[in-house]
Amino acid sequence: MISCKVKIRSSSMKTRQQNQLVERVKVYFSLTKPKVWWLLVFTGLGGSITAGGVNDLTTTLMAAITIALGSAGSESVANYLEKDIDAIMARTRRRPLPQGLIKPEWKALVFGCVLIILSLALAYAINLLTFIFMALGIFDYVVVYVMYSKRRTPLNIILGSFAGGAPVMAGYVAISNTLTAEAWILAALVVLWIPSHVWSLALKYRDDYMAANIPMLPVVTSEDKAIRCIASTAILMVLFSAVLYFLYPHKYGGIYVAAAALTGALLTYLSMELMNKPTRDNAWRLFKFTSPHLAILFLAIIVDSII
Repeated sequence: MISCKVKIRSSSMKTRQQNQLVERVKVYFSLTKPKVWWLLVFTGLGGSITAGGVNDLTTTLMAAITIALGSAGSESVANYLEKDIDAIMARTRRRPLPQGLIKPEWKALVFGCVLIILSLALAYAINLLTFIFMALGIFDYVVVYVMYSKRRTPLNIILGSFAGGAPVMAGYVAISNTLTAEAWILAALVVLWIPSHVWSLALKYRDDYMAANIPMLPVVTSEDKAIRCIASTAILMVLFSAVLYFLYPHKYGGIYVAAAALTGALLTYLSMELMNKPTRDNAWRLFKFTSPHLAILFLAIIVDSII
């Protein structure tokens, strides 16, 4: 009987420890902001496949892991650096650090730095160009954007936009080990996507950013002017997406053209609707479509590159 009770207690303790471990993993995973970095990894995969990654799946997988580790690590470090403003903003106060789910808080910083080191080590193992673009992307996001410009200037998004295109470049050069116009165009698609994506979010949560004293464009200028900037950058991205077809018609055919035309038409409609009816709800609708738009574009790029 006593032996049975001991076994039950031991089993219960083991189950409790396993549950605690699962919860810790969930906390640290959420610290990396997976809703942000999954799309960066996908665009990086697009870069690899476009460069011929289908013929080198091992390197393609290594590049994807490199980008995932670097992006997740950068977001973890950013969460640590921005824990004070995250606690102020209603949109972000449920993140792990404001909720006190990681104690002491420096563990989040160490975790992020370890992921970054692993990313850069793997990138260097692939080739030097992959290492350079991963390092530049991480530096641009963590240092230029988060540490320097985000709290100082409304140009913060412009200054930090290179970080969005870096995963595409890293994925591309991981396979090609050389720079091409095609690689820069693919990266430019992401760079041009960033302003409308972030500014439309900032417009929706303008009061949050004002409370945290973050000088996003919709905070420091009138809503009408901010909306014109959001809509115009979205339309510019749609127009630029046609460059791939005109320069490489043999590679980007019907699938890419159809995807770019249909999603571009919808993004243009949402942008024009925002300009005609400048409301935060319309800005939110535009924001909600920007990520699917980029994902569909890169899915079409991947499919066209494979077939």
